[in-house]
Amino acid sequence: MSVIPDHPLRYAMANELHARPFPAVQAPARAAYLAIKPAQNAAGRDRDADRAHLIALLDRFGVQHPQPGATHYSGQIGRHLLKWESHTEFVTYTIFGPGNAERPFEAATFGIFPDDWLRAAPGVCITSALIRMELLTTDEAAIADKVDEWFVPESLAISRVLDDQLIIASDFRIDPRGHMRFAVFARPEAGERRTGRVVQRLCEIETYKAMSMLGLSRARDLGPEMGSIDKRLTALLSEMCGVVAEPAEMLHSLLTVSAELENIIAQSSFRFGATGAYETIVNQRVDVLREERFEGRQTFGEFMMRRYDPAMRTVKSTEARLKAMSDRALRAGDLLRTRVDVERSAQNRDLLASMDKRSDTQLRLQRTVEGLSTVAITYYAVSLAMYVLGPLEFQLGISKTTLAAIVTPLVLLAVWAMVQRLRKHID
Repeated sequence: MSVIPDHPLRYAMANELHARPFPAVQAPARAAYLAIKPAQNAAGRDRDADRAHLIALLDRFGVQHPQPGATHYSGQIGRHLLKWESHTEFVTYTIFGPGNAERPFEAATFGIFPDDWLRAAPGVCITSALIRMELLTTDEAAIADKVDEWFVPESLAISRVLDDQLIIASDFRIDPRGHMRFAVFARPEAGERRTGRVVQRLCEIETYKAMSMLGLSRARDLGPEMGSIDKRLTALLSEMCGVVAEPAEMLHSLLTVSAELENIIAQSSFRFGATGAYETIVNQRVDVLREERFEGRQTFGEFMMRRYDPAMRTVKSTEARLKAMSDRALRAGDLLRTRVDVERSAQNRDLLASMDKRSDTQLRLQRTVEGLSTVAITYYAVSLAMYVLGPLEFQLGISKTTLAAIVTPLVLLAVWAMVQRLRKHID
């Protein structure tokens, strides 16, 4: 095969499938998770700033740097394992440490992130979480007591996952120290890679849930503006049902509404599109856990169905409403333009009819003028002829009046024939 050149992206695309390996975690253990994104234009952020921020943390522990352009990193920093990943809109840091703190969900694990380093982050915290992993060696009744103590019962979600190898629990609430809490109880036969996969899935569910909820915030912000535009559009459509006094002004108003809607769609399309993608990932991550009910309590999937899915339906309905309003404005504009064209066609028809009428009038006037011109020319021609024929009055003994009576019909006939010949020549 060496004689056949490889596609330039062959190895890069093959390696991409293995670019983000799951961590291997052996219970008991603890983890701290942090996701950072810029407040604005996260997709177009400076990726070098993210990498520089990571290197600043690694330099504090004298750890080797990642490769240039790398989108993921995994390595030891002190007694802990650090896992870093760069995504489209955010970067994530996950720290794994052995053993459990005596006090559940002790935030001291986050102490590995220096305060000055956190303040220099190129973005804001979109979510953070503390994960406690215990070895399940006692009966399951103790688990129920623990989760009731650690989490808010009203929001608690707990389930058996991956063929009852592990039990996971969370209430998806931010604790007083500003972190989400997740508990993982692993049976002794659950391998470290399976435990690591579950922890990774929990972090992904939390991160993509938080990112997709940004779409709900955007949808709520658009509510009043969309309501105002909808009222204007409805009023314009109502006016179109009657006689439109100023079609041009109404068309301008419709085009203004359409432009405002298209601007909103352009500014919101990325966020709504990303929300749909993140929602899909959240649902997929929940599905792959293969949940089973724990003591009849709410599972993660049920929690998402009750609390998360309505928010996503709100985003979808807002996106659909925006598109429907835009289409309605465009259709109204097309109808009004058609109406204006029909009215202009009617005006042009009336104008042409008026022009035809004026042409007929001008033609009749022209013929009248032609008749008068014939009479006038005949009058002057007869007058000239009488000067020429004047001597015959004495030679032939014919009076001037008689000569005029004889000459006038002949001159009139000649003049008429000349006018007709000229008209025929012009036609």
